[in-house]
Amino acid sequence: MSSDHSDLLYDLHDEPAFLPSLTAAFQHLLASFVGVITPTLIVTSSLGLTEFTPYLISMALLVSGLGTAIQTKRIGPIGSGLVAIQGTSFAFISALILAGSKVKANGGTPEDVLALLFGLTMAGATVEIVFSFFVNKLKRIITPLTTGIVITAIGLSLINVGMTDLAGGFHAPDFASTDNLSVGLGVLLIIVFLNASNNAWLRLSAIFVGMAIGTIYIWLTHGLDFGNLASLPLIAVPTPFAFGIAFDMQLFLPIALIYLFSAIETAGDLTANSLFCKQPVDGPVYLSRVKGGILGDGVNSLLAGMLNTFPNTTFGQNNGVIQLTGIASRKVGLFVAGLFVFIGSFPIVGGVLQAIPKPVLGGATLVMFAMVAVGGLKLLATYALDRRSSLVTACALGMAIGVMMVPEALAKLPQWLENILLSPVTSAGITAVVLDLFLPDQKISTRASKPLKPCQYIAFSKPLTPGLPSLQNKQVAPFLFSARNR
Repeated sequence: MSSDHSDLLYDLHDEPAFLPSLTAAFQHLLASFVGVITPTLIVTSSLGLTEFTPYLISMALLVSGLGTAIQTKRIGPIGSGLVAIQGTSFAFISALILAGSKVKANGGTPEDVLALLFGLTMAGATVEIVFSFFVNKLKRIITPLTTGIVITAIGLSLINVGMTDLAGGFHAPDFASTDNLSVGLGVLLIIVFLNASNNAWLRLSAIFVGMAIGTIYIWLTHGLDFGNLASLPLIAVPTPFAFGIAFDMQLFLPIALIYLFSAIETAGDLTANSLFCKQPVDGPVYLSRVKGGILGDGVNSLLAGMLNTFPNTTFGQNNGVIQLTGIASRKVGLFVAGLFVFIGSFPIVGGVLQAIPKPVLGGATLVMFAMVAVGGLKLLATYALDRRSSLVTACALGMAIGVMMVPEALAKLPQWLENILLSPVTSAGITAVVLDLFLPDQKISTRASKPLKPCQYIAFSKPLTPGLPSLQNKQVAPFLFSARNR
């Protein structure tokens, strides 16, 4: 067990006993389960593919398990070696629906639609795989400023999902009812107070206990709906290329671009993960983790297309679970992978978890998603936010929040561009990278005759945010800072 009880109960290399590992893994599962299955539900519902939904959900869960094992275990250069939970990406939903609609408009069958979607998934995965080998050449793009902005945008975009669930979920007939809000806020408060306890077991089980209490309350007062269980098959058997494979270059471009920004998002997630796990965020170990993580995302998305599901990515919300539970052990990551594979093999188990009320999920995920945003702000706080950097941050986060609040503002753009910019993370990432590359740096121009010293150390007397690890006397990201100090 880690000796630093205030931050981590178990660090990356510790091996907790079976029960703590299973408890922490189950909380990771609960934090990401809805995120894994929701993109599939949206795509199949929008394209009229509901007859294939149970099988596709099982495949999404199965691939999430396999991908999580690859990322956590690290097979050769593939994987980050962190507890980086894999799941179906929300970023591709609009582009996938657009591609599927084109096939339907041309008279394609549901099988034709799925063949194209999985073909595009695999083709796009190769873009991310190639991109991973050039990460070390992108020091001018991947800076603390841009990655901090991307992490913050990830958290902000996830908060919208958590708050919607807390109020009852999308299109819920009782959306924003007093009962939903009371249950969601109650679950949130239970998790917060248990996590603030000095008792390791209460902290470890905070998310699970909060969700269990909320679910039992709704079960006793309103009942739970298990009506979908009767229609589910007993076992889901993975069949590679079950619907065939197809490709369309015109529809591939938006998918390829989203993969590129998904890779940058993954770099941000892995940076936050490293911070929460008290691992280096600079130097060869950090760079190797980022390269391996992006390569792992690409390989896992290639596997996803082969096994009939949609693009995978590293989930940011699970960083919040690590922060809240204080458990960063790889052993837990392998337990999470096993749980996903188990649920994917037996759809009825996933059906039971799917019955967890939305307000309960929203109450639990809202605080975790907010912690991801705090992680981004923490990274930004390690950067000297002068006038130029403040402008970059303000514009990028302004674009992210603006897209979330007024998506109609992009309605008259070309469809492929709208699909890309509708993602708050992508909008923030593009804005941050472009401005950071081309906005003049007054410091450099006014001190051209005097060489700049590398920014090596940043010291804080105490953590910037309660519960987050202090950076006192630690070398902070010279790889990330090197572009600024060229």
